[in-house]
Amino acid sequence: MLETLKAIDESLFLFLNAHHNSFFDTLMWLFSDKFFWAPLYAWFVWLLYKQYPKHFWTVLITIALMIAVSDQVCNLLKDNVLRLRPSQEPHLQSLVHIVNDYRGGTYGFYSAHSSNAFAVAFFMISLIAKKRRYIIPVSLTYAILTAYSRIYLGVHYPGDVLMGVIMGILLGTGFAFAYKRLRNRYIKPDNSEI
Repeated sequence: MLETLKAIDESLFLFLNAHHNSFFDTLMWLFSDKFFWAPLYAWFVWLLYKQYPKHFWTVLITIALMIAVSDQVCNLLKDNVLRLRPSQEPHLQSLVHIVNDYRGGTYGFYSAHSSNAFAVAFFMISLIAKKRRYIIPVSLTYAILTAYSRIYLGVHYPGDVLMGVIMGILLGTGFAFAYKRLRNRYIKPDNSEI
């Protein structure tokens, strides 16, 4: 069963990774770069400040903890699952489309980029979508482009990305839920934050 899933994952990866051109090479390289998204992150921070002006720093601390947990859980699994990235897999190396000679680290299960992006997206959606519905398509577009770029660049299988997406959704919604519960229990929110 596991071998069948791995074979399907590999076939799907090769299909998706094979569709490339120089324009999308540049675009996907940018989508995978956290600095490219800096203006979006700044906008997210501004929206959080507008929504939670009195408790802004607690929101930022919560996000920092969420990203740290996302990274550490991912690294723990990478170091224990020991699944080679497609870019590092000997029998695939001649088939994988690589951009700018970037191959990532040795192991790739699961994708920290995908986990972090979906954690941020679902944290934002959970905290401010009630008042600002437009944050849903913006956050999801950012997360999906980041996650897909990892397959395009040849450094993650779809299964790595899917696991990252699942973990990111769980972490984003979980940390948002925990923040709201703790805020409501220990910190008196003002009317603009409800």
